[in-house]
Amino acid sequence: MKRIHSAVIALAVLLLSAPLLRAQDLSKYRNFSLGMSVADLFKLTDSRPVDVKVIHQRPALIEEVTWWPRLSGYPPKPETIREVHFSFYDGKLYRIYATYDDKATEGMTTDDMVRAISARYGTPVAPDAHLSLSAEGYSTPDKVLSRWEDAQYSVNLLQYSYYSTFSLLLFTKQQNAKAEAAIAAAAKLELEDAPQRAVDQKKKEADDLEASRVKNVKTFHP
Repeated sequence: MKRIHSAVIALAVLLLSAPLLRAQDLSKYRNFSLGMSVADLFKLTDSRPVDVKVIHQRPALIEEVTWWPRLSGYPPKPETIREVHFSFYDGKLYRIYATYDDKATEGMTTDDMVRAISARYGTPVAPDAHLSLSAEGYSTPDKVLSRWEDAQYSVNLLQYSYYSTFSLLLFTKQQNAKAEAAIAAAAKLELEDAPQRAVDQKKKEADDLEASRVKNVKTFHP
């Protein structure tokens, strides 16, 4: 009887803890999963290959896709996201940066946001930290209001100090570190290559000008 009683208690504990375990999957944001490919992203959004922006090609391929959700259904279902930036390292999604619409969060406090996000990601920590990211074409708030993390992933609630806009940043720790290092190395390579690029650009301009001259000499009529 004691064994049966113990087994029942263990089963009850397991069933009660299952939702919490699911809620603490920090690798996912809505239908998106860190580690997914660019092609996988296309299947979940209306993005196309033309929307992929190549940031760096060496020493690693860094790509970004910006997605603006569209309202769907009738009546249209309210959308809390304004835009999402997806960052890829060698073809794999390593960072998701979602900015929420101001109207969707109007009047909400940091505690309100933390409670809402905790329903998905579990118990947060409250770091006294700032976060600096390598970003192309957009700025990121650096104040971390709250954080959910494990050994592999980090989820951060952010807010600009001079705006009320909230953002959520998710990233794979290992891949994000590699990407940041690759971006720093790429910047160094670009600086080293700058003199040669300037020479190549001048040569191209001269060649284009000569091609135009040859063409116009043949067709020009005074």
